[in-house]
Amino acid sequence: MMITVQDFTGVYAEQAFMQELRTAAETSKDFRWLDCTKIVGTDCYCDDDAIKEINELIDNAECDIENRGNSTSAPAIHFFDNGNYHYMSKLWTDRVQEPFTLIVFDHHPDMQPPRFGGILSCGAWVKEVLDNNKFIQSIIIIGVKDELVETVREELSQSGEANILEKVTFIKESELSTLPSQTSLSSFLSRLSSQHSLYISIDKDALSPTYAATNWDQGSLTLDALKNCITTLASGRKILGIDICGERAHDFEGDEHHTVQEADSLNSELNRELVEFLNNL
Repeated sequence: MMITVQDFTGVYAEQAFMQELRTAAETSKDFRWLDCTKIVGTDCYCDDDAIKEINELIDNAECDIENRGNSTSAPAIHFFDNGNYHYMSKLWTDRVQEPFTLIVFDHHPDMQPPRFGGILSCGAWVKEVLDNNKFIQSIIIIGVKDELVETVREELSQSGEANILEKVTFIKESELSTLPSQTSLSSFLSRLSSQHSLYISIDKDALSPTYAATNWDQGSLTLDALKNCITTLASGRKILGIDICGERAHDFEGDEHHTVQEADSLNSELNRELVEFLNNL
């Protein structure tokens, strides 16, 4: 399985597991470390110049991998820093060339109508996929904060774009907790998922602070529930790619849940566990 790490803020420097990946990228064809810290115009919003520079960086890395003989057909994992960079899932899914269903784990719907002339943002990237990706068939957003779902529906209705929600299924945070059992959740997800290939995008802020320390307000999803959801949805289906974001803010100084050191240790072990789990899908 190919693993690509895009480092935007330097936050991975404090995570032991991510530094293992950085070391591995120096010699292994299965790992890539892309230094994005010098690219301007990327924090929360990604302007056209930054998009071009990011895509060129990815293209050059892919050419290098091809020259080194990587031919794996396993789905790729992409890490890209904290939730301010979740728009990278839009750039990665732009590279998909077949019909697919997008599975998003996020405490936020990321479907706000554009506010600044259509500039790609972490808060609107899902809508950008719906508007512009000809291969997208449907989107399932899991763990989203209840009131934000209603806000998105109101905003899209006011802008005359409510029809795009026909392709979207929200599984709200409250619905996860009210399903009577994990078996019920698995059955529910099985009915939702199509026969199309899947692309999975994970913002760790869908998880409870017990499992991750992120830069946005967090939900209540457990790690076991996240794994079970992915296992159910992926059963018998092709996985095109898996994105992971939701690190702590680079200027995090501790909060009521974690010290800086606790946050880095927690996130490092979570990233390790996710890679091990996803490698065995």
